[in-house]
Amino acid sequence: MSSRSRTLIALFAGAIFGFCGALTSGVLAERSSEPSHAAPRATLPWEEASLFAEVYERIKRDYVEDVDDHQLMERAVRGMVAALDPHSAYLDSEEFEEIRLSTMGSYPGVGIEVAPGDGAVKVLHPIEGSPAERAGLRSGDEIVGIDGADVGGDLAGATARMRGAPGSTVRLSIRRKGSAALLEFTLRRTQVEVSSVSATTLEPGYGYLRITSFTETTADDVNHAILRLKSDNKPGFKGLVLDLRDNPGGVLEAGVAVADDFLERGVIVSADGRTAEARFEMDATPGDLLNGAPLVVLVNGGTASASEIVAGALKDHGRAVLIGRKTYGKGSVQTVMPLARGGALKLTTSRYFTPSGASIQGIGIIPDIVESGPAEVADADSGAVRRPLAARDPDVHTGLATLKSHALLSARIAHGGRAARDPIP
Repeated sequence: MSSRSRTLIALFAGAIFGFCGALTSGVLAERSSEPSHAAPRATLPWEEASLFAEVYERIKRDYVEDVDDHQLMERAVRGMVAALDPHSAYLDSEEFEEIRLSTMGSYPGVGIEVAPGDGAVKVLHPIEGSPAERAGLRSGDEIVGIDGADVGGDLAGATARMRGAPGSTVRLSIRRKGSAALLEFTLRRTQVEVSSVSATTLEPGYGYLRITSFTETTADDVNHAILRLKSDNKPGFKGLVLDLRDNPGGVLEAGVAVADDFLERGVIVSADGRTAEARFEMDATPGDLLNGAPLVVLVNGGTASASEIVAGALKDHGRAVLIGRKTYGKGSVQTVMPLARGGALKLTTSRYFTPSGASIQGIGIIPDIVESGPAEVADADSGAVRRPLAARDPDVHTGLATLKSHALLSARIAHGGRAARDPIP
């Protein structure tokens, strides 16, 4: 074997096994990791290393185009990690920064919530007070170009290009329904404060609270929102609809803190893994923000990870009635580990269990009341539609009706009972 191949094997082994311990403070249910020393190197089997070197040399010699060494190495690492499970991934420095920013609740940009569209990036809605809102962008707009370059369906790339230093500008080409020509917007970036929590009163005494993701600020935002709802609904708060539909999760600790807001005691989540850090149990502390008022939780197939931890804990403890559709079924915890040469490894390190000891991995949570209609979530802040939210959103309507049928709710909660503290299987 050539000396070049031996050198590449050594580099590959170092790239795979020589990563540093986790240093980040927020991860996706994804757990915060504590600083640690570099992980010990594993021994790379020589036969497998020889196979890698042989494949590498074939690509370098025979592939139709010349491929850069760095690109080959990075793609090899990406493929290796991606093959473990759908939630583990290698992150380059830009992707690592994107994950870090997504958990902070604040980022430098233009203030647009976006989603994949049909060959474009779709605007879900501009954030209140953001440059995007002030410029006149609307829900349903499609971003087809940024600074003169086509976007296509590259959501991650579009998000990265719209972010930048506060004070700098970015030009967006927008396709809008009803407009024959593209619209051009020049936006000046600023530090955007993002709240993952919104709240409104459905009827006197009955509140609605939606959480779109779990970030470092979510728990505080939930506390403030519930205090406002209770203040707006004196003399008595009768019940809450908690909407976790299409909530993909986020920071594990934030989800646990929100579940704790409605529980007085008991296990919220437990986890098992190969290392001591991957095995843990998190418990509720005394204090219920609703003082025992009835609670329903809306879920669907987009309810995943940390939001399933919340839904599972409230269901198992008989604290809430779940309404909607079966949840996604992501019962694993990922830890983001920064690497020595930049980038990071997002690695599944634990399987988590609901208070009853059940794993939802690949199974999901079946709600108490299963809705069969469309799962589309109505915009609670839409000014274009004057009808009440409960009239526009069938799931919210069912949730409000369930709260108002207090006898039915009490019977369901009594039947659910207090969850047992089963050991981790």
